[in-house]
Amino acid sequence: MANVFVVRAGRLLTPPASDGALLGITRGAVLELASAQGLPAEERTLGVVDVLGADEAFLTGTGARIVPVTSLDGQPIGSGKPGPVTARLTAAFAQLVASPGEGVAL
Repeated sequence: MANVFVVRAGRLLTPPASDGALLGITRGAVLELASAQGLPAEERTLGVVDVLGADEAFLTGTGARIVPVTSLDGQPIGSGKPGPVTARLTAAFAQLVASPGEGVAL
């Protein structure tokens, strides 16, 4: 199971638990890392239009960690390549799991 995140106009968006989001450790860590980087995050209902209109998108999960999503149904998301916010959060997450105990409090 994975959670979806989109980046749109400098904001990180993800569905709330009431929409079926899994309130897992990876999702929580990404939200904390975004906050630490000054990236505003918001939980809200997302539809296909929100994902296709995003600047970037990625999935999170315990096994997958952070996986960029570059297209949906054959249509590119943003530039069709992993974006800079996804790259920053992926690097921060990798650092977090490489040094447990020194990361964010969940």
